[in-house]
Amino acid sequence: MAYKGFDLSGKVALVTGGNGGIGLAMAQAMAEAGANIVIWGTNPEKNVAALASLSGTGVKVLTSRVDVSQEAQVKDAFGEAVKQMGRVDTVIANAGVGYGAPAFVDLDIETFRKILAVNLEGAFFTLREAARHMTKREGGGSLVGIASLAAIEGAARNQAYGSSKGALISMIKGTAVELARHGVRANTILPGWVATELTEASQASQKFNDNVISRVPIRRWGQPEDYAGIAVYLASDASRFHTGDQIVIDGGYAIF
Repeated sequence: MAYKGFDLSGKVALVTGGNGGIGLAMAQAMAEAGANIVIWGTNPEKNVAALASLSGTGVKVLTSRVDVSQEAQVKDAFGEAVKQMGRVDTVIANAGVGYGAPAFVDLDIETFRKILAVNLEGAFFTLREAARHMTKREGGGSLVGIASLAAIEGAARNQAYGSSKGALISMIKGTAVELARHGVRANTILPGWVATELTEASQASQKFNDNVISRVPIRRWGQPEDYAGIAVYLASDASRFHTGDQIVIDGGYAIF
């Protein structure tokens, strides 16, 4: 008899930046496990494509154009998600941007603030709205922040990105402690080097592949699908006693 702990039937999961990359892979896996899905993204064409991709899973799917750096948009979209779906049980704050400067001394405040506006403030707006919803009802919920190895390792020329992800981990830790009594769990996932749009330039660099990817013990780039299982786990009752954690999924890179 199959283990039922990962069954997401009757649950609703919301994924920001869920129209591509890691976010879409997570949404796909949770849909296949039975969850109804809400996807937020800023690109309408990618939202339509994501909807088409998930259409064969048999679950209800809602896609919305949302810029998570805009508080009003997040509030409105979350309210609409609850109205359309009836509830939200898991929220994965995945939306993010990553660009910097040739050197730290050339990093300007406008770039720094743009990155924090999406990666940190956007996650804050999203997770706060989710927490307000989850603490007002029985059953709690699961909050997940997608951080990065850049949060715990030195990331040259990525100080703004690393700062945003490090702060996200701290925010999740505090949230895990504060909301545990409401049955709300909060964890972060720290991906390693993953082949997505965000890393296209690095993927195309032979020097980067020779010097960095060759050091990954599993000897390859991560793929979005490598993060599907952890999404199902954190959305499921199988993780009901798991909170406040930083889950590194990087092919062994951080320990080598």
